[in-house]
Amino acid sequence: MNAQPSPFVPFGPAHLAALTAVALVVVGVTTLVRARPSATPWVRGGLILGIVGLVVFEVGMSVREGWFTWKTWLPLELCDAATVLAVLSLLVPRPALAEVLYFWSASGSVLAMLTPAIPGSFPRWDFVVFFGLHGLVLAAALVLVFGLGLHPRPGAPRRVFLLTLGWTAFVAMMNVVLDTNFMFLRQKPPVTTLLDWLGPWPVYILSGAALGFALFHFLAFPFRAEWRPDARA
Repeated sequence: MNAQPSPFVPFGPAHLAALTAVALVVVGVTTLVRARPSATPWVRGGLILGIVGLVVFEVGMSVREGWFTWKTWLPLELCDAATVLAVLSLLVPRPALAEVLYFWSASGSVLAMLTPAIPGSFPRWDFVVFFGLHGLVLAAALVLVFGLGLHPRPGAPRRVFLLTLGWTAFVAMMNVVLDTNFMFLRQKPPVTTLLDWLGPWPVYILSGAALGFALFHFLAFPFRAEWRPDARA
């Protein structure tokens, strides 16, 4: 008789271990690139292989378990879009790509890992894939920004916020057309997440936008000194 999978426990031992592992990987690869620039191609390649490998594995498991549909795999969730952007940015590092990835991953990916919408805990494969993908995307962003020096440019928080609003509007339209709930724009997930603290529908959408706006500006603090006109002179 198969044992029932362990339910996910917020900030339980498995959750804390996953967060610690992600932090160690992120700090480790970013520090390595800063200390040994010659290792950069290997780090970028390793992150790409890790992200692509986890996605392929997840697709394979979804087929094996019978829940694969083309709707399931549309990259309309913000974290899914960030995953695609991470691979593209690692392949072709550009400030414009890196700044979007930085704000999306350092806010959305981090919040997703703090309050994940997943049903089960370790050693479930989806638990490992969830934290693995979100962690590698965050690592890609910090390697690009702090390792390779592709810092967000002046006005980046406002630009990325407007881009995010545009993306959200597009996803909302696709939800209506496809009868889906990407980005939880039509209803909250069935498990406890940060959205439960942001009010009922549709208030939590507006609260989430305000939180994102604040987080983007907070994440820009390390770069504001270099944005001053005298610093660029």
